[in-house]
Amino acid sequence: MINRRQVVQGLGAGIAAASLDPSSLFANTADRPKVKVGIIGHTGRGNYGHGLDVCWRAMEDEAEIVGVADADDAGRTAAQTRLRAPKAFADYLQLLDETKPDIVSIGPRHPDQHRDMFLAAAERGIHAYMEKPMCRTPAEADDMVAACEKHNVKLAIAHITRNSPKLDVLLGLIRDGAIGDVLELRGRGKEDARRGGGEDLWVLGSHILNLIHAIGGDPAWCFATMEQDGHPVTKADVAPGNEGLGPLAGDTVHAVYGLDGGRTATFDSVRGAGTGRPSRFGLQILGSGGIIEILTGYLPQVWILQDPAWSPGRSGKTWQPVSSAGIGQPEPIQGDTRLLGNVVACRDLIQAIRDDRQPVCDVYQGRSTVEMINAVFDSHRTGGPVKFPLKTRENALGLL
Repeated sequence: MINRRQVVQGLGAGIAAASLDPSSLFANTADRPKVKVGIIGHTGRGNYGHGLDVCWRAMEDEAEIVGVADADDAGRTAAQTRLRAPKAFADYLQLLDETKPDIVSIGPRHPDQHRDMFLAAAERGIHAYMEKPMCRTPAEADDMVAACEKHNVKLAIAHITRNSPKLDVLLGLIRDGAIGDVLELRGRGKEDARRGGGEDLWVLGSHILNLIHAIGGDPAWCFATMEQDGHPVTKADVAPGNEGLGPLAGDTVHAVYGLDGGRTATFDSVRGAGTGRPSRFGLQILGSGGIIEILTGYLPQVWILQDPAWSPGRSGKTWQPVSSAGIGQPEPIQGDTRLLGNVVACRDLIQAIRDDRQPVCDVYQGRSTVEMINAVFDSHRTGGPVKFPLKTRENALGLL
């Protein structure tokens, strides 16, 4: 497993690269020119994601922004100024062909654009850093995996919790038996009044499902139900989702996944049920000796309850905070955590290219997350559990 602490310690190390040929451009040499980076955004259609443009500005000693593409005129002008990009294009294909970047940052949040943008980059031998979710369907994910393998390029997905040093600590605590044997994992979405249910599953649930995969391993099956206004979702409820998500429905989602060793994981989202503060959005890992809770982000809140009863009211045990330095220790890492998370993920991508390994959150894990989401739709459609890998590679809500 990649040690994320090593990536954090390398923040000032000036990891850099310079050409599309991994054997020379990203070789481990003393003198490495800056890696050339192209930025793709789409103002009004997902913009530049969660800072997938400005993170490269924070890496000026090792990365050079060679151009930006944005189909929106005003957005393109603003981005060129913000990023100090020497060139700006309305067409991202022109960006790729004229500036010939080593890495392209694919920023729009709307995933209906991701596959085509990435395939265009991969066909030109260009690596990529991409906003989550990776794409809309397992079929699109298959295309992206095939492109990585055919053209020998790397794709890193911006599930930045995967790059968190706190996740390393969490995994170490589990390995060391801090909560005994893991029995189950429980995740919930944000459950707000606007997106709770199916949209929550995509937009915020993707983070939770990605963490379930990281901690619990590959899922074997999924059994799920979806409701709209108190009745099971039907064809009449399905409509194009917001943010280019594809066919979507449901204000309520209940999903169970079967994991290795007979363990299970759940994900639930009920629209309007997450109005309390703090919210329940996050993931709990329940073990025979206690619970660990993790939220999302580069330095997410992590708490541990070392209580076999899972009941502080009965046991008198208390929750303890967990930092990147351990249980009850002050957090040594400070700064803009969103920016820092993207910078760490980008530096890991550069290092992955140099070392010819996969990034911490790679195309295969991106596909697993997309497949776990689509499994909810397929299980609801069939009325029973579905096995992984899914036989249905399109959005099953469109088949109702």
